[in-house]
Amino acid sequence: MDFRFTEEQEMMRRMARDFADNEIVPYAQEWDAKDEFPWDCVKKMQEVGLMNIGVPAEYGGPGLDHVAQNLVVEEIARGDAGICTTMAASTLLAADPVLIAATDEQKKWWYGRELEGVIGAFCLTEPGAGSDVAGLSTRCQKVGDEYILNGTKQFISNGGVAGQYTVFATLDKKLGHKGICAFMVDRDTPGISVGKKEDKLGIRSSNTTQVIFEDVKVPARNMLGKEGDGFKIAMKTLDISRACVAAMALGVAQAAYEASVKYAMERQQFGKPIISFQAIQFMLADMAQFIEAGRLLYLSASCKQDQGLPYTDAASLAKCFCGDVAMKVATDAVQIYGGYGYTKEYPVEKYFRDAKIMQIFEGTAQVQRIVIANDIIRRFSK
Repeated sequence: MDFRFTEEQEMMRRMARDFADNEIVPYAQEWDAKDEFPWDCVKKMQEVGLMNIGVPAEYGGPGLDHVAQNLVVEEIARGDAGICTTMAASTLLAADPVLIAATDEQKKWWYGRELEGVIGAFCLTEPGAGSDVAGLSTRCQKVGDEYILNGTKQFISNGGVAGQYTVFATLDKKLGHKGICAFMVDRDTPGISVGKKEDKLGIRSSNTTQVIFEDVKVPARNMLGKEGDGFKIAMKTLDISRACVAAMALGVAQAAYEASVKYAMERQQFGKPIISFQAIQFMLADMAQFIEAGRLLYLSASCKQDQGLPYTDAASLAKCFCGDVAMKVATDAVQIYGGYGYTKEYPVEKYFRDAKIMQIFEGTAQVQRIVIANDIIRRFSK
């Protein structure tokens, strides 16, 4: 067991941290206030390779392992969880179905466009189907050498800015999970439109919209796997992405923690800095404990992914715990700032708002506890 990062992992972590400090942190509150998608920053991320961290080396990308990918995710989220969501939803979440199930020719098409700057989006959630993936209603009908897609996807990260989608649809809802199929879809295909843009509590620099498919004709060659493989592909994708979301949550927690320490050292009450008070010290000590434990959990899941070991339970443990840590740390950060923490003059109210989504997307905290509990029952029933 070796807790040291490789030279490449440490290099990527430092590069991401420097980028976040110089290109994200100074502008994050402005993006948040304006509910603005930061195209200029995304283009800079593309230029330095951050928007392509999930592209395998054989397709022209950096070929990073999951540890390195998630270290980058943590550092970018420390700068702004919204811009991190944009990055991760494109190069990791939307691309993971391609990594899992695509042919060599399909991968060349998807990754080639990604390397050219095309943003990706993962289209699974619907107005009536969130945690219940098998209940999705978007239809795909085979007609000749094409599939025709009809339906609406909800809460799609990058929905309005993406140039390519991985889309999940069903041949027949009565078939349940056995009828679900997965497709790579070009945004310029006729019949695709972007619906409502969500006015969100947090991660406001991330573009979140409906994506509507009306008689969209997708070539059969763009199906990932075969008919009925979609549910399995979606579940594997979510398994992979959970350590990523855990890292993102830790980035928010780390930012709130660092801001809290700095403020506690500067803020004077009763003639001395508030960090000298045991009540504040204990809150900071708890933050440090939770963050370190969460980081070890997401790195453990990432290492298992890289080693080809089973990681579903580890990823759920990491995602659940780190989401809760982000919310706990951000809440305590607001408390340490007192009345100032409740204002937009300081960054901790933003961390508080950004943290909440970490307990919701990519499988709610409750869903993760179901996965964890089922694993406990399975192991102790042997």
